[in-house]
Amino acid sequence: MTEELIDQSPPPDPDPIQTPNPIQNSNLIIHPRRVPFEHGLLPIQKLVFTDPIQTLAPIKQKLAASATNNRVGSAAISDALSISDDHARLVLETLGSVLHCETDPLVLAKPEEVDSVGADWRDLILFLYIQSYKKLLPRTHKDSASVADVWPSTSAFDGYLSALSPIQLVRSNSRRFMPSPTDEEAHQLSYLQKHIANIVSLLAEPVEGEEDESLVLSMGSLEHIGFLVHYGDKGFDVPSLSQASPFFANSDPNMPAVPVPASQVNDWLLKDIASALESISDRISGKENGASNASDQDAAMANSFGALNKVSSNDRGPCIIEGVSKTSLFKQASDLKGRSVKVANCHDSVIYLLAPLRYATVYGCSDSTIVLGAAGKAVRVEHCERVHVIVATKRICIANCRECVFFLGVNQRPLIVGDNHKLQVAPYNTFYSHLEEHITEVGIQPTINKWNESLALGAVDPHDSLSHPTGASDKQSEPASCVDPDQFTTFLIPNWFEGEALGSTKDNPFPLPDAYKAVQQTNLKNLEETRQSLRETSLEENRKRELTTAFHMHFKDWLYATGNIRQLYCLQGD
Repeated sequence: MTEELIDQSPPPDPDPIQTPNPIQNSNLIIHPRRVPFEHGLLPIQKLVFTDPIQTLAPIKQKLAASATNNRVGSAAISDALSISDDHARLVLETLGSVLHCETDPLVLAKPEEVDSVGADWRDLILFLYIQSYKKLLPRTHKDSASVADVWPSTSAFDGYLSALSPIQLVRSNSRRFMPSPTDEEAHQLSYLQKHIANIVSLLAEPVEGEEDESLVLSMGSLEHIGFLVHYGDKGFDVPSLSQASPFFANSDPNMPAVPVPASQVNDWLLKDIASALESISDRISGKENGASNASDQDAAMANSFGALNKVSSNDRGPCIIEGVSKTSLFKQASDLKGRSVKVANCHDSVIYLLAPLRYATVYGCSDSTIVLGAAGKAVRVEHCERVHVIVATKRICIANCRECVFFLGVNQRPLIVGDNHKLQVAPYNTFYSHLEEHITEVGIQPTINKWNESLALGAVDPHDSLSHPTGASDKQSEPASCVDPDQFTTFLIPNWFEGEALGSTKDNPFPLPDAYKAVQQTNLKNLEETRQSLRETSLEENRKRELTTAFHMHFKDWLYATGNIRQLYCLQGD
């Protein structure tokens, strides 16, 4: 068994940091915001443009014209993009989950306000632009410039792969084809390097009275590029893009800043992206040529059990839990520090991450139960088999999974994409003492639970070249069925917090639907009646011992048959 809880590049999407008067620092490095690329891509064909700049230029004009205070609601989005009201709402909810500004009205909006509050059209345009990231190409496409946008390269995932199960797929490709965080950062930067001129031009405006070619960018518009990139160093992250720029860093806050030529902004960003890519290349080359001969940061994951529970104190990057096998693992808020996590390639285990989180990803796991505390932004479960996921979150996306069950406390409709088989959903079914405290901290509303309102999109994700060979035809993704109320049980979490200050949660904070609640009450009633019957039964001492022994034997058989004996050993070890 190998388990790593480590801090990996690329850096996180930082919350706004109140840094007084950040200085221009030549050591600051530009980084892509990974969250829009990981949690912000929607497999809606109408949003994946072959030529984003040509398609989005007229859409930009239409959105800007219909905007009020630069914001557009779902009706305007539906009209401009010719998509359904449901998909327009989905666009807004997805955009809100990956925005860079925590104080944006869309981030702060209550569920019933989302459609009317809408989004800043500039954020929306950037969100739409990157929908072309990692797009699939027709099999016959030979244009090298377009092929460079497709990643991982289609040749690595061609042919038979679509016939494999999710776990077979992950294992068949092994680490050679699984991109590391460094690979992902490099590709995201390369994508931005190729497209940044288009991105800047979409946010720029012509100079009044001059030719259309004279485009300028205001300080406000520059800040919206922060949806895609941010600047930082090992010590801190610059809270806004304008403060990292050479154009607006020293602007008088009481005076409107003079817009700058778009070409200058483009040159500045291109120069810094090239520098960041060179830095990544040097880092990888150093590892390849070093004494450890590690290919990249991933190699460290397989080294030893000595890295167990290692969490970097600089709070950069997601916590990675990888390769847990045949064991139980528990992490709480003090271990994860309210960050993002990725659980990858874990098998036949029970994993408890009882903490307030921002984002969570579960990837390539099988035959496991994964309990996530409270994820305030989004959860993505991908390429998993026979996994039970228990989570309280605002948003969840399930992609390319098989025979998995999801016990959900979710504020938005669960999104099901890709090639899924025999998925089941059920109401949230557990609690731990700090749960209500955690869901309040991350902004989840337990009175809203849309666990049974899943939205299934296309079976072929245009962004996922791993699951399907290029050129595969699209079809409707298989929807999830609801767990039969008679099969619904409460999942009991051990008292891991013994010796610490306990929270106030005494029960499941998400109200159960009547059918599930009735079954739960019936089970509790039957249990109490059985207990009472045993108490009142008059037996001789030897008969009592025989009955007790029989109970113990059946319980022991059940522990071994279900694999729960491992949890008991882990509890004893803790």
